[in-house]
Amino acid sequence: MAELSRGNFGSKLGVILATAGSAVGLGNIWRFPYMAGQNGGAVFIIIYLACVLILGIPCMVSEFIIGRHGASNTARAYSKLANGTAWKVVGYMEVLTGYLITGYYAVVSGWCCNYIYASIAGELKGDPTYVSQYFENFCSDPVRPVFWTVVIFLITHFVIVHGVRNGIEKASKWMMPTLFILLLVIVVAANLLPGSSKGVEFLLKPDFTKVDKDVFLGAVGQCFYSLSIAMGCLCTYASYFSRRTNIVNSAVQISLIDTLVAILAGLVIFPAAFSVGISPDSGPKLIFITLPNVFNEAFASIPWLGWLVSLMFYALLSLAALTSLMSLHEVNTAFFYEELHISRKKGAWIVTVSCGIIGAICSLSLSKHSGLVFFGKSLFDIFDFVTGQIFLPITGLLMCLFVGWYVPKNIVKDEFTNWGTLKGTFYGFYLFSVRFICPLLILAIFLHQFNVI
Repeated sequence: MAELSRGNFGSKLGVILATAGSAVGLGNIWRFPYMAGQNGGAVFIIIYLACVLILGIPCMVSEFIIGRHGASNTARAYSKLANGTAWKVVGYMEVLTGYLITGYYAVVSGWCCNYIYASIAGELKGDPTYVSQYFENFCSDPVRPVFWTVVIFLITHFVIVHGVRNGIEKASKWMMPTLFILLLVIVVAANLLPGSSKGVEFLLKPDFTKVDKDVFLGAVGQCFYSLSIAMGCLCTYASYFSRRTNIVNSAVQISLIDTLVAILAGLVIFPAAFSVGISPDSGPKLIFITLPNVFNEAFASIPWLGWLVSLMFYALLSLAALTSLMSLHEVNTAFFYEELHISRKKGAWIVTVSCGIIGAICSLSLSKHSGLVFFGKSLFDIFDFVTGQIFLPITGLLMCLFVGWYVPKNIVKDEFTNWGTLKGTFYGFYLFSVRFICPLLILAIFLHQFNVI
């Protein structure tokens, strides 16, 4: 009865699309291409795929085990398995991490929405200096970024208040196919450009001379962040899985979709960049500064096509951002309405308003005269640093240790094999990975970012 009163996903397709939507976000379409560009292209992808197998999928399965077994919000799911011990703190850490990320992630999501408007209005036309200055002026504006942050929060809120099946699942069933269609159309357009084959070669032809410690650890980190591990999203969505859901197959399918989107994004960006002679290692500014210039220059002879490709790309980016923001919002909504014993609608409003305020403050901190700068960093950068470089790896490490060493093995195996109805062929590998390999890799990520190793 608990599962029915909370709501659950209505179909296997709903499970895959909604959870894949949680994983597919700006990390795939924004972060992955510039990480690949900075780390040797194809060789980075090969290492990344290996990391998905030995780190990403085992961590995802672990979150699924906790979430489905707990059949409740992330904090309570951990508490049920922790049996009154201090391990329950890990669940609260995941909820807090997801809460803080929701606030500042909405800011970047709002940027994506603004760029849809800017594409339609023709505001991105001009020389490279103008496009670069446009982004700087937009970010430092005290009104426009906040407006778009509020807009994307209200869209997310509308989906969340309609529940799991009629809100999240229904929205995912049209947003994810739309995302793929847009992505495929843009891939074709980018690869018809003169000289685009060099970008494809860069992305798909490995250069093993580029392999070093930084490339390896960069791929490990990208895998961890791209799959939304330790944010509470996967655990919360798993709480809506039925007992018949094959969590191992689901983890594999979601990881494949997530990786496919990332590679397809690379097949848009690198062919277009190479066609106009722009470096593929432009870093984080690639999406909002470099790409508008690429679209302007690459389609200079057919301006309307450049306008259309730009519009579709930022629509794609906004959809990816929205699917992830939905899952982050749901982590906190589920926590508030279950722990405070209030309605889902009230819980959603608590998240929308409070995270909206966080997002607005983070956005305002990017203004040159905001005064919201501490230790030389804007509040936005501080939120990014604290959640991404401290909370996520620590929480992910504790999650692996919790499932690998504390949770009774009969519970882990029952969830892994759907209570003996599945063979569980890879159970031994999974348990070894979550006990030893995953904690060591996550620890390596954490230490590397502080130049300890």
